[in-house]
Amino acid sequence: MLNSKKTNILLAMAGAAALMASSPVLAQAPAEPTPATAPAAGAATPEAAPAADAAPAEEAAASHHGGGITPISMFMEATVIVKVVMIGLLLASIFSWTLLLIKLFEFGSLNRKTDNFLETFRGARTISDMRAIATQEEFDGNPLADMAAAATEEIELSRQSGLSVTGDHLDSALGRATAAVNAVQAGLAKRLSGGQQFLASVGSIGPFVGLFGTVYGIMNSFIGIAESNTTNLAVVAPGIAEALLATGIGLFAAIPAVVFYNYFNTRIAGYGTRADGFAAELLNGISRQLDKGA
Repeated sequence: MLNSKKTNILLAMAGAAALMASSPVLAQAPAEPTPATAPAAGAATPEAAPAADAAPAEEAAASHHGGGITPISMFMEATVIVKVVMIGLLLASIFSWTLLLIKLFEFGSLNRKTDNFLETFRGARTISDMRAIATQEEFDGNPLADMAAAATEEIELSRQSGLSVTGDHLDSALGRATAAVNAVQAGLAKRLSGGQQFLASVGSIGPFVGLFGTVYGIMNSFIGIAESNTTNLAVVAPGIAEALLATGIGLFAAIPAVVFYNYFNTRIAGYGTRADGFAAELLNGISRQLDKGA
């Protein structure tokens, strides 16, 4: 019986030793994933999906605008309608600057010729002298010379028609001369204001035309955002910049046009005042000569 107990104790100890020896192997054995928790082989995670979509769009934008964004590249990549708007505004700006140079030269020449005419005219002693000076070739086309020529010609025509231009008929003769001067002055306003309507139109509608190009370009940019499924700034910025360039060109055309319009309006008004003063001087001189019977 004692031997039986010893045998049982030895068997129990041997089983415990075997269990301890096998436990590390069981702890190190990896658990096989269940089919429910294992990710699919070809599926992408939710975080990777937007990046996968944005990467091609960013690469396309980088290749599309690969040398940096410049005004020239923005113009070249703009849509046809936006290009037409930009070209029209640039042409309007060129015409505005051309008008500036033309009218500056015109007013400079006009004032020089007017100064020379007034200096010579004020030395006249008779109506015939006034007419001779006003019809000189060097003063051809000068508005003040045309006024003097029209008034003195009316007096000469009245004399040649046998009408009295002195005494009781002085007022009627001066009335006809005044009407002739006024007709020349009416043409003067039209002549000096040439090109002003164009400058006014560019100054008033230029920003709105540029804004139309901007609205159209931004609309296309939003359509591109919807198609690319990304709002990455590197992708949408070039299209928006192209659209805003149209407004910039519109302001570039409009601001100088407004400045030129106001400047030439001041010059026209100044010369008109000078012409009014000369008209009074001319009629007074004719009236004195008629009173003297010249």
